[in-house]
Amino acid sequence: MGSPTSRCSRLRPLKHLTWLAALLTASPLLVAAAPGKTSGCLIEPEQVADVGSPVTGVIETLSVQLGDVVSAGQALVTLRSDVERANAQVAALRSSVDAEARAAQANVELAQQKVIRQRQLLTQGFVSDQALEQAITEAEVARQRHKLALSQQQIYREEQAVARAQVGLRTLRSPIHGVVVERYSNLGERVEDRPVVRIASINPLRVSLMMPMAQFGQIGLGDVMSVKPELPGAQAVRATVQYVDKVVDAASNTFRVRLVLPNPDLRLPGGLRCKADLLSKAAARPPTASPAVSSSVTPRSTHMAPPSAKADQVRSPRMPRQVARTEIARAELQLKTSWTLTRVGTATTPLAPTASAPPGSAPWLTASLTLQTRR
Repeated sequence: MGSPTSRCSRLRPLKHLTWLAALLTASPLLVAAAPGKTSGCLIEPEQVADVGSPVTGVIETLSVQLGDVVSAGQALVTLRSDVERANAQVAALRSSVDAEARAAQANVELAQQKVIRQRQLLTQGFVSDQALEQAITEAEVARQRHKLALSQQQIYREEQAVARAQVGLRTLRSPIHGVVVERYSNLGERVEDRPVVRIASINPLRVSLMMPMAQFGQIGLGDVMSVKPELPGAQAVRATVQYVDKVVDAASNTFRVRLVLPNPDLRLPGGLRCKADLLSKAAARPPTASPAVSSSVTPRSTHMAPPSAKADQVRSPRMPRQVARTEIARAELQLKTSWTLTRVGTATTPLAPTASAPPGSAPWLTASLTLQTRR
């Protein structure tokens, strides 16, 4: 057995360990209060289309300007198509003429009537069998000519469709819904193999970022991330994970993640740099209406939440730092007034409470610590 002074000197470090263990009970709050590790990202248009012409021509009309919002299928540019429209009109007229088919139909009816008369005359003995066979053959030839006329009329209709398609090639339409971001040509210029207009789809936007290999497996499809654009006055918005790369870049030891960012009012432009942070499941849930608080509850107790809700708040990475410091100070005050370090002489002595917890204290601050000492 040592002197009281030596025992106190041995207990002094253990007392510091006791305070350290008590503060560790508040470690979820410390983790929640600390800001999450953000990653640099880039906000890009979902799609970019360079609209060009499949045929060579001269621009006749250009109906869009920079910044115009266009819809899918909207006409953007029209090329000169005088010859093509004339061919389409000729094809339409040719397909509408059915005189040849009507004449062939009349020949078929005449040949059938001739066959009927020849059979009647054959029964009366006025004609030979050869005359009847000749009439039957002529009727069959008339039917085949009628089919040929009908087929030719169908060919004319197809030619009309080809002529219309050639005219349609002279009109350039937007393939996507988006915004005009570039015009490469003007009226009267010749178009060959280069684009005329560039369209960018910015609703939704695409967010691309590279994550370190240490976080592989922590991000899954459907997770919600907070995206803060580097734009003056812009607030953080939420984006959903759409794609996680299955192949890791060995040179940088990173993998690619792609997010979908809704932009219905087109207030965010493409090409912005941003910061992305993965939200916890509690923060990612949509806010729900809080139940009414009874008037008998004190104002301080109205800010307390059930243990499950409090745990969700603790896990949130967006708790202000000042709130974390306040909670830590409360934890120290409670530990100083609630626990007493005693040693009876046994190998282990539990820390027993000597005072009740102050009203309004968070339930997660209560802990039972065991001090182990050696003789």
